[in-house]
Amino acid sequence: MQKHSSVGLALGSGGTRGFAHIGVLQVLQEARIDVTAVAGSSIGGLIGAVYATGAPVDRMEQLAVNLPLSRWVDVTVPRLGLIAGERFHRLIKLLTKEADFSDARVPLAIVATDLELGERVVFTSGPIHEAVRASIAIPGIFVPHRIDGRMLVDGGVIDRVPIQAVRDLGADFVVAVDVGLFERLPPVKHIWDVIVQSIDIMEREVFRYRILDADFVVRPQLDLMSSTAFSGVDKAIEAGRLAMREALPRLLEALEQRGGT
Repeated sequence: MQKHSSVGLALGSGGTRGFAHIGVLQVLQEARIDVTAVAGSSIGGLIGAVYATGAPVDRMEQLAVNLPLSRWVDVTVPRLGLIAGERFHRLIKLLTKEADFSDARVPLAIVATDLELGERVVFTSGPIHEAVRASIAIPGIFVPHRIDGRMLVDGGVIDRVPIQAVRDLGADFVVAVDVGLFERLPPVKHIWDVIVQSIDIMEREVFRYRILDADFVVRPQLDLMSSTAFSGVDKAIEAGRLAMREALPRLLEALEQRGGT
């Protein structure tokens, strides 16, 4: 099989819908398309970090499907968030092997949002687990994470699919994976849904024109899948595989036109 040109991946936010990123990575690997840079926001940052620190994609699927994520949720007395995030931070440390960005096997960027300054913060150095903990801090759900005195929350608030961040890593062909597109959101059942789906709507409007900066876009079909549910991870991964397999011929054609096969 011929080895194809490399790409940079921008993995977007979207709560547990973001496990679709694993399916996308699996199909790219099957097609022997090298991923030479990864940037992620929120769940995209977590999946990108685990991948960049050397986890095989098939092992990532096994972990995602079988890991009891609900056991890593530490509900706290609401002040800055419903979940303290300390347990989840320990999990992130385990999954990323407590590696620094300099240890990643491909260049990696993690995006967070400075809640007090309203700025995008892009991490490319230091402990990966610290950056990911900040990036997954959904406002109102997770307690914000402080790094160097900055109060940081979910990267998706300001940069849902971090296209520019992966381009800044040197990628000249960027594949954006958007797991936040929806025609209709699932029914609202609890306060988590109220907070997260409000943010989903806001992020969609912010991102409407930024998607034009990507060279190629993949959008798994995840309508009516809650971004806060711990069930259905396997369905999200399969949705990612299906979307990438459907898009693969067009991606290969686009890469060939770039002169990269």
